[in-house]
Amino acid sequence: MQNQSRIVIENIAPQLNCGAVFIKRVINEIVTVTADVLVDGHDVIQASLLYKHKSEKTWKETRMHPTNNDGYTASFQVTKQGFYEYKLQGWVDYPLNWQHGIGRKIDDYQHVKSELLEGAELLKPIVKKATTEEKKYLNTLIAFFEDETKYAEAIKEAVSNKLKEILIKYPIKLLEQESKSLPVYVDRLKARFSTWYEFFPRSASETEGKHGTFKDCHRLLPRVAKMGFDTLYFPPIHPIGEVNRKGKNNTTVAEKNDVGSTWGIGSKHGGHKDIHPELGSLEDFKELIKDAKKQGIEIAMDYALQAAPDHPWVKDHPDWFKWRPDGTVQYAENPPKKYQDILPIYWETADYKNLWQECLDTLFYWIDCGINVFRVDNPHTKPYYFWGWIITEVKKKHPDVLFLAEAFTRPKIMQQLAKQGYTQSYTYFTWRESKHEIIEYMNELTKTDQKEYMRPNFWPNTPDINPFHLQNAPEAKFLLRYALAATLSSNIGIYGPVFEQMISQPINGKEEYYMSEKFQLCHYDWNKENRLTTIISLINSIRKNNESFQQTNNIQFCETGNDNLIAFYKWNQDKTNETLTVISLDAYHTQSGSVQVPLHQLNIHEGQKIEVQDLITNNSYNWYNEWNYVELNPFIPFHIFKINK
Repeated sequence: MQNQSRIVIENIAPQLNCGAVFIKRVINEIVTVTADVLVDGHDVIQASLLYKHKSEKTWKETRMHPTNNDGYTASFQVTKQGFYEYKLQGWVDYPLNWQHGIGRKIDDYQHVKSELLEGAELLKPIVKKATTEEKKYLNTLIAFFEDETKYAEAIKEAVSNKLKEILIKYPIKLLEQESKSLPVYVDRLKARFSTWYEFFPRSASETEGKHGTFKDCHRLLPRVAKMGFDTLYFPPIHPIGEVNRKGKNNTTVAEKNDVGSTWGIGSKHGGHKDIHPELGSLEDFKELIKDAKKQGIEIAMDYALQAAPDHPWVKDHPDWFKWRPDGTVQYAENPPKKYQDILPIYWETADYKNLWQECLDTLFYWIDCGINVFRVDNPHTKPYYFWGWIITEVKKKHPDVLFLAEAFTRPKIMQQLAKQGYTQSYTYFTWRESKHEIIEYMNELTKTDQKEYMRPNFWPNTPDINPFHLQNAPEAKFLLRYALAATLSSNIGIYGPVFEQMISQPINGKEEYYMSEKFQLCHYDWNKENRLTTIISLINSIRKNNESFQQTNNIQFCETGNDNLIAFYKWNQDKTNETLTVISLDAYHTQSGSVQVPLHQLNIHEGQKIEVQDLITNNSYNWYNEWNYVELNPFIPFHIFKINK
């Protein structure tokens, strides 16, 4: 039998892959839903947005409002972690249709005795749902509608707003049409707003040439916290393979004292559930996690699913690796990079169930130790559906756990990882330099469907990437790159000591660091402070105190009349915090131009005063016009204005 409903509901947004993929929010965010709702003919129709947390049995309902061209919209707020679902209902609203029709006839001076009697019949079932006071009013109306001597009162009340409000409040949903349910996953706030700092624990020693320990890291926590970072990310802390260990500068032959790459995981000392013996004990690590937490810092672990040739998995689970006819395993490659010290896992193994379970058990092991944030190495080289499964399994028991996908690869692959459940994603920001490139990329991230599921995390550098524009660059370049990352994206990170001390010597012709810390111990003067560390700390404080910087999607770029100046307006959810950022992309010369203030979005008119307070210098300026002059030089190549109206 065909559906008898006359309503069509289509073009529901947001939805991903026809509802097969969930959209993402954090606690207290708004989900705004739009759709086209149609009916044949000219009847009055209504639509509702229904939503509930997955743990709830009862749907909440909010009426949708018409926009244009048969479009409807409504919103709901998510207040708990976990899955929500939402769906739409549409129906021909016969009581409202009656009120609309009788109103037009009354305006045309037609006699509406029959229509009033119809109205009386429509109101009778509504009386049963109404409050005591509403019942009294409705019964009076029914009496008026049925009494010809009360005709004047009847036609007046028939078209009243009071009656209309009651009809809307108590709809009669005859033959309503309902869409399928669509999913939303809600994370804690840190999924959307985080500030990451990366360093190698083995380089934390105060003594040059001495292997650092977790105990050495304790003294660095106050410094990381003081600078405003809330997430401390450690590269792998596991035992490092001794077979095919890499030497300094990624050489294939290691000297006796070479420490190897931390990503060459596994040796006679253990594998993914073990700690490199020179870093300390498991108890040492747990104490560090607790100490960091007291200072407002979460420690993020690296989750790298690969193995050194002497990893216990190779002996205990040979089926997890693909053996060649000569009895060897092809080492990992990411052309042109070669990883002779790493064996890739064979994901097509017949023993995949045990492999997947071990990978999950490894996560649970470290979660039980106090870890709730994982940066995942090269997830794009593992099956997508594996990630969908393992992230779902973790989230069932531990909804606070967050996953950052370290994948610098093709766009649709990065997007697929986000759709499979990754909380945050590395991005191409590292290589976006020009104004056009930055705006185009930000619009892609914030104005397309990607805004619903892909949370970008902007990193100016990583141990793997020393971008050409930072190589031997002046201080101003580091300043403006950090300012860009920190104000464009609500999730940011730096490979800390190397960035803040502007260590940028490359291997000639490559985006790699010379004498990379990936393959050796490094020694830093952790007491060293400079203008860059001071301004990084100030920017991080600004981000913490201004909600407009704690999200990425609410952004509008402003004209400047100068391609070396980029400007953008940002706002928080209820527009109680609004900012205007202007950044010079020129690290060598003074740049000037006029910024076009978004008057409409600010809900002000030309000539109305706004005060812009520079949160870096604390200087304030009164602006009255749509276009306002700015000038920036390399000493501080940006303004971060708070807008006061």
